[in-house]
Amino acid sequence: MSLNLSSVSTSSKSEDAKHVKVLVLGSGPAGLTAALYAARAELEPVVLTGTELGGQAALTHTIENYPGFPDGVGGSELGELFQKQAERFGATVEFDTAHTVDLSERPFKVGTDNGQYLADTLIVATGARPNHLEIPGEYELTGKGVSYCATCDGWFFKGKKVVVVGGGDSALEEGLFLTRFASSVTIIHRRDSLRAGKVLQHRAFSNPKVSFIWNSVVTDVVGSDKVTELKIKDTISGIESTLPADGLFIFIGHTPNTQMFKDQLDMDDLGYINANHMMESNIPGVFVAGEVADAHFRQVITSAGMGASAAIQATHFLEKELVGA
Repeated sequence: MSLNLSSVSTSSKSEDAKHVKVLVLGSGPAGLTAALYAARAELEPVVLTGTELGGQAALTHTIENYPGFPDGVGGSELGELFQKQAERFGATVEFDTAHTVDLSERPFKVGTDNGQYLADTLIVATGARPNHLEIPGEYELTGKGVSYCATCDGWFFKGKKVVVVGGGDSALEEGLFLTRFASSVTIIHRRDSLRAGKVLQHRAFSNPKVSFIWNSVVTDVVGSDKVTELKIKDTISGIESTLPADGLFIFIGHTPNTQMFKDQLDMDDLGYINANHMMESNIPGVFVAGEVADAHFRQVITSAGMGASAAIQATHFLEKELVGA
């Protein structure tokens, strides 16, 4: 399907703002898939990458459960393939970050590092960011042993003792990746069982470099210019102890990047944008895709599917508007 929407315009269009039919916020699997589908509809979508090209998926060393890659594929490589495919059909990817949005009227106004956009439709695919432990020493030693990305920082811990906090898929995936470099990986979990998938659990339990500390939390990160040890508390007995460590990797979930949509888009108590099964938000013309609206599945393939759905709905939305003009 292709649409000629040159007739869709507004008298409020400012001279210094770029007017686009479809503006996609976010360049993860959801955003780039949305761009691909919108581009194939000849809507000339523009993607604002945000601070991380490829989204959180790009930080994953190997993605083994995305169809079409039987031997797995690197997260950053998959993101590059998404981008090339979208650009092939006419999408434009801008290395820019949105900071303000005004959804009170169309075209929607989006302020970025490099200027302003006026968008006939908006696809929000801003994803989510890693949660922090919020404990002493965490912020002070971030980049000095504290990390939220094993793929980014694992190389710096060759022959070192590292600790991973978390019990889900991300914690085990990143922990297993760290065994490529670290001499040992200790996984600390606040419960006595893992939430991660059975395949990952089997790999972790069978890896000689991986050990577990159950029913425990990290309460303090100790060190001056680098991490030297962690303070740990048993959640059942309350007993506190110390654990020598060179690095701390934290994987305890994510918070959706929805701050700039507050009081404009409907959200749940955790800040995830509420969308119906058609990826529509409470504001006509604003569509949602990916982890910004998905606290449950959080998979590359589900995010991509949501991106495709959002773009298809945006196309139908603009098509109906043109017919009714």
